[in-house]
Amino acid sequence: MSTVLQSVVPATTSTLNAPPPSGLAEAMQVDCVTIRGTSLCLDELVDLSFFTPEARQRLRAQLSAAVPFPHLVVEGLFNPDLLNLVLEEFDTHRAAGWQDVQSSYERTRRSVPGAAIGPASQLYFDLVNSGWFTTWLSDVSGAPHLIPDPLRHGGGLHESRTGGSFAIHRDFDRHPKTGLKNEMVFITYLNRGWQPEWGSALELWDAKEGRCVTTVQPEFGRTLLMPHGPASFHGHPTPLKAADDRPRRSVAAYFYTGTPLLEQDLDRAISVFIAPRRIHSAKATLRRWMPPILWSLMKKTTQH
Repeated sequence: MSTVLQSVVPATTSTLNAPPPSGLAEAMQVDCVTIRGTSLCLDELVDLSFFTPEARQRLRAQLSAAVPFPHLVVEGLFNPDLLNLVLEEFDTHRAAGWQDVQSSYERTRRSVPGAAIGPASQLYFDLVNSGWFTTWLSDVSGAPHLIPDPLRHGGGLHESRTGGSFAIHRDFDRHPKTGLKNEMVFITYLNRGWQPEWGSALELWDAKEGRCVTTVQPEFGRTLLMPHGPASFHGHPTPLKAADDRPRRSVAAYFYTGTPLLEQDLDRAISVFIAPRRIHSAKATLRRWMPPILWSLMKKTTQH
């Protein structure tokens, strides 16, 4: 698999709210990447109309109003050429990079956390894990300061084959290694011409009523943003049975938040200099001994 960077005349756009240029493109004065003969312009990897302030407000309203719990389904967010390349890489993903899951609750497989993936798949995850994209996710979901997971625990490449299923469940609350709070999962489906009778549609359930309320067919280019919460029960319990034994494929990323610092711990969020100025050293000493409420009051007084 080869990736070739092409130097071209920088593209212009009248979209004031377009995401900033890729750091890679900016550093190397290029704005396109070629993967296996397909050229992808970096400012065309996503549909920028989703990123305007008006679109962010509209999408957040749609997410909040969705039933049986907040979620958002969008079509055409990503360049289909990128998704086609990602789909190709399922067949070339090395066997050791898959984790097969077989239990009474699920039959599926996922890419191993941290495993090497193809260049198009890596480009997809670099994109959704970028600062400007996670800011967009925060604006749409209302969850501030989202933290991506470059090792893709629970995410990455997902594939179910004939007979595959996943019982209705709610996702994990905490990342098992970092302890960060799970805020949402972001899924893009990669299946062309999906037929409902094949099964394995994603079902969103009302747990109190014990029934499916919303169904999401895993059609190519369809993206689901699903915030995690006490009511977010979902799954694809109907076993997959495609006429031609085709697999059900998607890519998924989880996003997290940390624990905000308390007022008395904010000094841990600043750099520590080996030779601080005398006034700063005195203030640091005063802060260590002063009750937090008095320190906060003094700060407010001196700022006016």
